[in-house]
Amino acid sequence: MPSKSPKPTSRAAALPHDWAATPLTVVMPTYNEAGNLPGMAEALMALDLPGLRLLVVDDSSPDGTGDIAEEYVRRFGPERISVLHRAGKEGLGRAYAAGMSRAVADGARYVLQMDADGSHPVSKVAEMLGVALSTGAGVTIGSRYVQGGTLSDAWGAHRRLLSRWANAYAGTILGTRVRDITGGFNLWREDALRAIDLGSVDSAGYSFQVEMKYRALRRGYGIVEVPIHFEDRTIGESKMSLMVQLESVAMPWKLRARAR
Repeated sequence: MPSKSPKPTSRAAALPHDWAATPLTVVMPTYNEAGNLPGMAEALMALDLPGLRLLVVDDSSPDGTGDIAEEYVRRFGPERISVLHRAGKEGLGRAYAAGMSRAVADGARYVLQMDADGSHPVSKVAEMLGVALSTGAGVTIGSRYVQGGTLSDAWGAHRRLLSRWANAYAGTILGTRVRDITGGFNLWREDALRAIDLGSVDSAGYSFQVEMKYRALRRGYGIVEVPIHFEDRTIGESKMSLMVQLESVAMPWKLRARAR
């Protein structure tokens, strides 16, 4: 099933009150994001979305990110921010699966994947929720590669080419028309997550993004892509290891073979 892209907008969306009050949980995995988490938490809490909650999934960050998250729980209250502390670093995919499962169990109607490093624009959260509610899409992607989507100027030619190639590689092998199948800024409808069965997802690293979208398509859920500007992180380092890259190369073939 091809994905669709709504017309880009130049300003932050303002939602009707009933839509803005939709139970929405932002799941944000963290590992050594002490320099980034405060700004992200402040920005999310400032949105005119009374139904929004932030769930920080911290993998025992040595820099004290988990303690900082708990400070924000005390500041805004557990009904707005909560923390899932995990014993250690097990990979981005495992952290997302744990957090998304918790969010669904706690009553979220929509669950948003969002990085803590500032690369995903907080200003697009309301628009993505509005698109999800108006179209009925099972997945709404904050997309770098539909019309209107842009990348940070800090990205060099090699990184841009590698990202484009990764999307084309996975999309071609799996036979999808999703333009940003590797992207990590994704809004999920609760029933789509239940249908996917998060506990059975194999990916530990970044290939989680590909596996999840492919599973959604296989189960008949529609995907809509909303253009975003993807910013480069300014604090900290990327968590992309060699093992994670190898998993990302192999996973599309595993998914294709399993589907057959």
